[in-house]
Formats: sequence, C-alpha cells, structure tokens
Amino acid sequence: MKLIIAEKPSLARNICEALGKFTKKGSYFINDEYIVTWVFGHLFSLADIEHYNPNPEGRWTLKNLPCFPQKFEFELRKDKDGKTDGGVLNQFNVIKELCLRDDVDTIVNAGDSDREGEIIVRTCIEKTGVKGKNLTRLWLPDQTEETVKAAVEQMKDEKEYDNLASEGYARTYIDWLFGVNLTRYATLKTGNLLRVGRVIVPIVKAIYDRDLAIENFVPEIYYAPLSKTEVEGENIELQSKKKFSKNELYKAKELCREYNSCDALVTDKKNKKDKLSPGKLYSLSKLQNVLGKKFKMSMDKSLSIVQDLYEKGYVTYPRTNSEYLATAEKDKVKGVIASISKIGYDVKFKDNKTIFDDSKIESHSALIPTYKIPQKDKLSEDEFTVYKTILRRFAAVFCAEDCIAEKSEIKIDVGGYEEFSLKGTVIVQKGWTKYDDYTKKDKILPNLNVGDRFKPDFVPAEKETSPPKHYTIETLNNYLKNPFRDEKANIEDENDEEEYKAIFEGLELGTEATRTGIIDNARKSGYIELKKDVYTILPGGRFLIESLSNMGISMDKYKTSELGKALKQVFRGEISVSDSVKLATKEISNVFAPKAADSPLIKNDIGFMGDVAGRCPLCQKDVVRTNFGYGCSGYRDGCKFAISFNICGATISLANASKLLEEGISDTIDSFYSKKTKKNFSARLKLENGKTIFDFTK
Repeated sequence: MKLIIAEKPSLARNICEALGKFTKKGSYFINDEYIVTWVFGHLFSLADIEHYNPNPEGRWTLKNLPCFPQKFEFELRKDKDGKTDGGVLNQFNVIKELCLRDDVDTIVNAGDSDREGEIIVRTCIEKTGVKGKNLTRLWLPDQTEETVKAAVEQMKDEKEYDNLASEGYARTYIDWLFGVNLTRYATLKTGNLLRVGRVIVPIVKAIYDRDLAIENFVPEIYYAPLSKTEVEGENIELQSKKKFSKNELYKAKELCREYNSCDALVTDKKNKKDKLSPGKLYSLSKLQNVLGKKFKMSMDKSLSIVQDLYEKGYVTYPRTNSEYLATAEKDKVKGVIASISKIGYDVKFKDNKTIFDDSKIESHSALIPTYKIPQKDKLSEDEFTVYKTILRRFAAVFCAEDCIAEKSEIKIDVGGYEEFSLKGTVIVQKGWTKYDDYTKKDKILPNLNVGDRFKPDFVPAEKETSPPKHYTIETLNNYLKNPFRDEKANIEDENDEEEYKAIFEGLELGTEATRTGIIDNARKSGYIELKKDVYTILPGGRFLIESLSNMGISMDKYKTSELGKALKQVFRGEISVSDSVKLATKEISNVFAPKAADSPLIKNDIGFMGDVAGRCPLCQKDVVRTNFGYGCSGYRDGCKFAISFNICGATISLANASKLLEEGISDTIDSFYSKKTKKNFSARLKLENGKTIFDFTK
C-alpha cells in the first residue's frame, strides 16, 4: 500500500477523485492500492524559547534572551491557551497509525509544491518515527484529474527534494530566530507589543520611508519652454526638455525669444505598421498587481481566490514567481488551447522563447488556466473576475490573430537649438487586444509633412516638482521583487534577465508564497493601511520603525536580501542550513552585545519598562520608564508629571531624562526638528515649574 499525505483535505479529495474508488474511513480514504490522508497546514511549529531556556517567572524576560538553540525542535501546534490543539493531536495520531501500518511500504509527501509544503509534510512524517519505508514526492503543478494521474505515475524519490527542504527549514529557523528574539526584546524595551520579523520590518520601513519623503517634500517652482500653436486648424504642442529654476525665469524668457525667432521645421516623418506583443503570462505578484490596480482587490483576497481556483482544478499552482512556461509543458498547453477554443477564443499554439523558457523558471511555471473550464454560475463574482483575468491573458499570449499597429513619428527642429519628437500609435488590427488591455493611449498627430514650416510660440510654462507617490499594490510588489531596481525602469521590457537574476539570487523581500501573508499581517498589526490600492503608514508602523532605529535594530532591505541570498545558496547546495543560521545568529547577537559608552545607541537609549529616571519635581516620587516616556509613579495620586520619549522628532534618552530631573537641565540635543521651518535645531531641555521647556542658551 502507498500512503499519500496531502497538505489539505481539499487536495486529498482531488487525489481520490483522480485515482478513483475510495472508501472514507474517518480521517482518511482507502482503496486497494492507496491510502490518502491529510494535514491541515502546519500540524507542527517550532518550540518557543521556554522549551530551550525555561523561565519560572512565566512572562517575557531578558533573562532567557537571546536564544540560539543548538537543535531546533518542532512541537504539535498549540491553541490560544497554549495547550496542544485537540484536533491537531487527533489528526497526527491518525497519520502516525497509518505510517506504521505493516501493509504500508511507501509514504508519499503530497504537500504544496513549494519549500513550505515540502517541510510541512516531511516534518510530520519524521515525527511519526517511521523507519525503513520508501519515501516519495507527489509534485502537482495543478489539481486536475489528468495532472494528478500523470504525477502519481512519475513520483520521484523524496531525497531529490532534500535541497528544497533544507531551504524551507533554513527559512523557518532564521525567521524564528529574528521573530522570537527581537519581538521580545523590542516589546520589553518599548512596553508595546512589536512584531519584529525578517521580512515584515523592511516592508513596513519601505512604506514609512516613502510616506516620510512625501510629508517632508517641499515643492519647487521651475520653468520649461512650451509652445502651443495652431497651424491650418491643427493643434501642435512642443514641450522643451530644458528646465530653469525659479530664479532663472529671465533665462527661460531669453531662450523662448531665441526659439521664437526661428521657424519650426519638420525634418522627418515615419509611418510604419508593426506587430505589438501582448504582456507576459502571469506570475502571482503580476496577477495581484493587475487585480489591485484594476479591481482594487487586496493581495490577501486575490491570493485566497486564486488558491481556491487552483484547488478546484481551474488554474495551475498560483505561488509562482515566473512568467514563463517550461518546454516540457507544450503538450499540456496545446490541451488548454483546444479547450478554450471551444468556448469562443481565437487561439493557436505558439512555440517561442518569450513563452517557453526553462532558464526563467525556479520551481513553478507561470500561472495559467487548465483545460478544465468552469461554468460561470459555479463561481462567485470575484472568482469569475480572477479566473477571467488569468484566462484572457493566456488567450492574449496565444491569440491566433496578430495585433497590428500603425506607429507614427514626426521630428521637428527649432533653429538647431532643440529637436522635438511627436509620437502616436493607432491599432489597425485588434489581435490580442480583444482579450487583454492595451494600456498605451492613441495620440492623433497633426497632418505635417517633411519640409513644412511654422512659427512656434514658446513661453516659459510654470511647473512644480511633484512629490514621490505612495506605494500601491503594484509598485510595492515591484519593489519587493527587486528592491534594488531603478523604480523608473520599465519592468515590462522584453529583456528581463536582470529581474530573474535578482529572483534566483534571493534579492527579493519575501517570496510569492509568503509575501501576501506578511503584508496582511502588517495590516492586521496596525502598521500599514490599504485603501483601494494605496498603502500608507499608520502610527503603529511609525512607532515600530522609529523604535527599532533607536534600539539599533537595523532590518533594512540590504540585510534581509543578504539572508535571502543565503537561503538560495542552501537551495543550490552551496552552503548548509547551519551556515545560513549562523548569519542570522550573528546579526541578532549584535543587538544584544554591550555598546560603547559614547555610542549613539547609548546616547539615545530609553532603557526598559520600569527603569527609574529620577525624582518627580512636583511630588518627589520616582519617575519611571513607561510606554510613552518617563512618568511619575504617583499618577494614581493625581500627579501628572511626564516627559515624552519624542519631543519635536528627537528621542529623549533615559540618561537625558535623568539629568533633567537631577540637574534641572539636559545635555544639548541636536536632533530636534521644526515642522514649521522644516529644519533641524539644537537645544537643551530645562525644567521650569514642573514643565519641560527648550533652553537655547549656549
């Protein structure tokens, strides 16, 4: 007998439907050849700190931090009360009993086809203690009956996926190290629960940095020569690329006079018909970009929907970072083409490198429909929207009719000073645009010919520099896929070698499989907000990033990407799991290491909750570190004396608070910031009648 352990009950049912004639017995199905059971996601999770460093006090404390286990241990998942979940225990006992059955000679890992799915089932099998049985892997690019049957016949030895498992375990260990050590440290330091993670922090920081840049942006006036004229009923607009600052208006006027003293001469005109290529097939993030931009659908919602479509067999595995198909999938694609042709799509098979390219695939091919076509009334409105988006992009890529456009370009020279180019595109044969959006707007050009002349009318057009734009679902996704890419670069270019190189090197922040959940966690934690398709920072997110900065915890894109690169090295077998864990251990150790007395971190150190800063100037009771600063312990008796952590953007350290209380005046602080003048200023803090005021005397 072969025992198949699926990652979810839905997959177990799909496997049974494909293989046929099963009888359900409690938490598993059985026929003459197979037993099929399931986990439901993670039955096991890494043990908490107290498993390695017991704490009799029963609360978070610095005494057992940092924690670097010699050997990481997995435990059955616990419920909200910290007890082993009963349903989890029952299901594991079923799996254990099935694994140990004498008639079971082969155990099949049917976790989702990624590193997380690999270790979910692998860990469960290892925890049963089973020995001496064959271990194989069922790898499913989709869940149609045809694919399941074929995959069962082509199962490989589980050892062939050892590197994938190693990457999965390395990621789990590293994320645990950052999460439990730094979350506890930051929470104890600030008195507020701060969820600190390897990926969540740089994501929140990206949004924080962008919003801060927008807030601090000071628009600047500049001038650019602009000519708007009408020639024989045709409107002609020439926009100069030259710019002049606000105090250079006289230069702009002089240049306009020079331009206007000359004729504008048409030097070249081109009209040509050209084939326009459709967009690439969808990776998960590119699909989410479109759904977010067009339908204002959040990433967690779109992922949930496309995951359901996958489990119903209508689309291929969704958590993919590739926009290409494998060369081995050509026959499968022909089947999909034949299927959608029957419902009215004008498509044909195409075999070229812009579609099939093994070098652009890490684990999974692009997200496409399967041959299984759903009936519209069987899908919800949102499911139909997502499915139709995937289907129409596939139809566009394999559209039988070419998209033909007439492209026009007119070049106009003004006295040899500057050449202007007017471009326009008109679709003359729809082709793939019948199925997918064509985003470039047509521009009707004036009817000018080579040799035509007209008098320009340039004037200095007053313009204003624009602030950066808030991150949207699309722009944040693009940033996270490669945080080192020039944001202005066209990511839809045909030559996407650099983008895939970045993915395979591990430079991305998070992965297609994890990114959506992490962003959703940041929203639920009150760090960021999503309205329509625009992300903004929330006060909780500001507090997180600024608190970590004050504590010297740097988790920017550089360090996160370094760890991501290490994970890819584990996947390629270049380094071991323990090697990658050592990198994380080193980073975390730096946070807990003693700091030099003159270190900026000491100067900005706010201490820990409950630390005594000094005596209250009003009632003489202790002033202690609180969640928000330094407050009088006599607040229950009505004393309201307090010193805030943050005054005009400057962090008030425990040392400065103590000096202020003991001597009545602090050291000079150079990091105050005036929102009115938008400039930094220096001052000392001084106590006057129980109130904190600025002292500007030297």
